[in-house]
Order: sequence, then structure tokens, then C-alpha cells
Amino acid sequence: MSVEALGKQLEHRLLAERTEASARFFPAEAERIARLCHRMAERFARGGRLIAFGSSPAERSDVRHVAVEFVHPVIVGKRALPAIGLAHEGGPLPRQAELVCEPDDVAMAFGAHPETIEALRIAAGRRCLTVAFGPLEADWAFEPPSDDAFVRQELVETLYHVLWELVHVFFEHRGLLAGREARTVHDTGASSFLYPFLGESEHDLEAVLEDVRRSVVMKAEEVGALREQTLTEGGGTLLAAAGALRSSFEAGGKLLALGNGGSATDAMDCVADFREPPARPGRDGPAGGSAWTPRRALDLTEDPAILTAIANDIGTEAIFQRQVIAYGRERDAVLALSTSGNSANVIAALREARARGLATVAMVGYDGGRVAAEALADHVVVTRSEHIPRIQEAQASAYHALRELVEVAAE
Repeated sequence: MSVEALGKQLEHRLLAERTEASARFFPAEAERIARLCHRMAERFARGGRLIAFGSSPAERSDVRHVAVEFVHPVIVGKRALPAIGLAHEGGPLPRQAELVCEPDDVAMAFGAHPETIEALRIAAGRRCLTVAFGPLEADWAFEPPSDDAFVRQELVETLYHVLWELVHVFFEHRGLLAGREARTVHDTGASSFLYPFLGESEHDLEAVLEDVRRSVVMKAEEVGALREQTLTEGGGTLLAAAGALRSSFEAGGKLLALGNGGSATDAMDCVADFREPPARPGRDGPAGGSAWTPRRALDLTEDPAILTAIANDIGTEAIFQRQVIAYGRERDAVLALSTSGNSANVIAALREARARGLATVAMVGYDGGRVAAEALADHVVVTRSEHIPRIQEAQASAYHALRELVEVAAE
């Protein structure tokens, strides 16, 4: 397939599918999302926690992603909220749910594995508020309108980012939360430029919900525009990177993926997609199985013993570099994910990879940071935003597109 044909495919199939699904989903669900934010805020206000769980490797990445966003908020001035992620490394999910879930918690289920369904049932029995992303029995169930696993995951990521961002609105309106005392004066402070409705009266729940509903739609439109910028402006880079990865795999090489925080969970997701590709509707072989070949990939964020040993004994700047030294071979490739493009440990890993002759791909936000300015990777895809949740959502589209293009290049 020619580069021109691949470019058209990137534009019409990869971008159009996502644009259409997002336009169908978020306006239709915006009011429910706003009301769920309110209910979640009430639970947190009463001492509840977010308990997220999922079964598959890809679902595990979402479990870890939503937990880190709530525990370590990247919006300055927003409070940390308790969140726990449960995945298969902790044992059967139902048993973990029995041990962890408490009344007033919010139980969030990813996927529809039988263990996930049973864990959700146990959480409901413990009087948790239940949230699911699919056709499951839950207090709040959301089903993305797409048969494409990648598109569904991207919509869900935007949804839980929006829940995390907008649940904080209701903490700024104490009188709207059951059991909390209203304040007669409210100072919107540094958040006013993001959420101007924070200064409204604290007794008009419907007015605040309407503003939050509009914010949901606005955020969905924002990521839609950013996704288009990333996939069109970075289209040629993604095609070239896919070719480099394809050559690496054909030579017996593997992909090493890395990132920090939410970007670490994106590295988890990317590796899961290469190792265990999802079924692709309309593009698969016989018997309903995926026609894509599982690819060798290693998640450099996966082992906490290695990460903490290096961080403790040497420093955080070396946590990925040391692993590139240990695992990298000349035929391998590195994918680095960073919202800023300035993370010292990402830069150190890319430099080490280049010195060892590995192919390098970087996905970065803002203006590309040092990674782009100093051309520290062979292929750099820049998502031009300073809003971290939106950057990560557009980057998910980019690495999903990259995964698909690796296989399309062989057709």
C-alpha cells in the first residue's frame, strides 16, 4: 500500500470513526455524566473511595490510569481523592472486591469478564455506587457507540478523565453535597479560567449541573480537535514510525514502552495492544479471531521492584535508562510517552536507546519540549496542548493508530 493510500486511510478510517463516535456519545450522555459527578462527590465527601477494577491487560491500564488521576491530580489546587486499582496481579477480582469494597465507595468496572461482573455485584451488595463502561448491571452504565475496541477505550478514557476533572466542581459548592455545610461566600480563585461557573450560588443544583453538562460537551469537542491535529499533522510521522516498528519486529526485535504517571498507564495499554491485539470488526480473519500478529513488547513501567530499586539507589532519572541498558538490543525500538516532552527519565532513556542503535518513537504534548527541540527521537508526534488529560486522550488515538498501521503496512 502506498504512503498516499495509507495517509487517506489514516484520515478517513482512523480519524472519522473517532470523530463520529465521540459526537454521538458525549452530547447524549453529558447530563448523566454531570449527575454522576455530583453523586461521586457526595460519596467522596462522606469518606468514600474510588475502587476501580478490570481483568484484561488493556483494562488493567485503565484501572491504573483512573486511580492515579484521582490520587495525584495534575490540575493545580485540586485535592487528591482516594482511589484503589484492583487487577489480576492481586488475585481473583471477586475476592479482592470482598476484601476492599466498603459502603460509600464508588466501584468502577472496566470490561465484562465474568470476574469483573461478579466483583461489581459484590460492590453493589456492599452499598457502593457502581459505574460500568458497557452493558453491565450498574447504577451508572455507559456504553460507547462503537464496535472498535480502540475507539471504545478512547471514549472511556475521556469519560473517566471528565469525571475526575468535574467531580471537583461540587466540592466548590459545599451546600450541594449531602451532609456538608454551605458557604455564603465562594472564591473561585485560580480555577475561574477553567470553570467560571464555580462562583454561582450553592443552592441551585440544576444550574450547576447544567454548567457541568456544557463543560462535558466542551471537553469532548476539545479532544476531538486535538485528536484531529495529532493524527493529521502527525500522520506522516506515524506512518514512518509504523514502518520502523514493522522492520524491528520482522528482524526479531521488540518494543520497549515507557512513561510517567498517566503516561505510564498509556505505556501499559500500548504494550497490551501489541502483545494481545483486540478483535477488529470487519478486519479480522476466520473464526472471529484477530488477524493481527501478537508482537513482542515490554512495559518498562511494569515492575515496581525494579523501578523503586533504581529510584532509591540511583535516582528517578535512571529508572528507564537502566532498563534500556538491560533489555535493549540493536534491533529493538522504544516508544516514549510524555505530556511535557521534558521528563528527565524519558530523555535519559531516549538518549541511551539512540546510543545503542534502537529505533525511537516519542509522543509528546505542549510544544514538544526538549524531546522535539533537541530531536531526541527518530519519530516525534506532537499533541499541541497544555491540558494534560486532553493530551493523553489524543496520544491514545495516536498509539492506537500506530498499532493499526504496523499491521496495515504489511497488507
